[in-house]
Amino acid sequence: MRVLKRFNRHGMAAMAATFLGAAFAFPGVASADGTFKVCADPHYMPMSNRQGEGFENKIAELFAKELGQEVEYTWFPQRMGFIRNTLRKKDQNGQYLCDVVMGVPAGYELVKPTRAWYRSTYVLAVTGDGKLADAETAQDILEMPAEKRGTLRFAAHERNPGVGWLADNGMLTQLKPYIAQLGDPNVGPGELEGKDLVAGEVDAAILWGPLGAGLARQHPDRDIHLIPLPSMPEKGMQMDYAIAMGVHYPNDDMARTLNRLIGEKQEEINAILADYGVPTLDVGEAGEVSDDDDDDEGDDDDD
Repeated sequence: MRVLKRFNRHGMAAMAATFLGAAFAFPGVASADGTFKVCADPHYMPMSNRQGEGFENKIAELFAKELGQEVEYTWFPQRMGFIRNTLRKKDQNGQYLCDVVMGVPAGYELVKPTRAWYRSTYVLAVTGDGKLADAETAQDILEMPAEKRGTLRFAAHERNPGVGWLADNGMLTQLKPYIAQLGDPNVGPGELEGKDLVAGEVDAAILWGPLGAGLARQHPDRDIHLIPLPSMPEKGMQMDYAIAMGVHYPNDDMARTLNRLIGEKQEEINAILADYGVPTLDVGEAGEVSDDDDDDEGDDDDD
């Protein structure tokens, strides 16, 4: 999931961030060759990779199995142009290259979205031996003595909503900024921030929850734990987002089938997310920012 979304004032970066019956029971769902065609990023852990090690890979396999199909991928870096080069692209025979993106923000305008299948939040990733080892909540950080809090260094890219939290609490000058989308498709979102956290260059990395979970799994020796950042609708700052799946218009049959499978397999989906350590909220539990607070900075994908 790079999380693809139109940003609110402190909006979410392109992340961005994500079932039952035989295939013949769902007309219009199976492709001509009986495959479950997924659009995915080959280097976007813990969501997806070519080796099928991400949690979106596992959920795609779960769905395909229920449909009696095999998973087939169309790979493209999930950044600018992702939807145009995958979900909306057709081959020389006029057939879509793939039929579903496993993780998009709920309500994402460039696709036909399904119901949400999880909700996560931005977090502060901190190490067990760092200055914030004892912090359990964001409020704990704000209540630190001013002289100690003033020495903290935070890592975040420029479109991360956590930057708004820093600014609102007088810590913006303590930010080490990063570029949201690098030119190298083999460098994943949050990867550089995570490296600097592990190296001790910063005291906290502000990351989308699944990326924070991936960092913790990658470095079990550093005892990385995740501190959720609270949404503050009254200030126009949203930190938590619901994630859906996306299909191309007008694939109503596919959307209906995915909605059904999400409902019937939600417990298994939750178990997969828990296995990866993804911080989740109830799908309906959110600190929503109203549309009036959306400054419409634009999409991460061009079409």
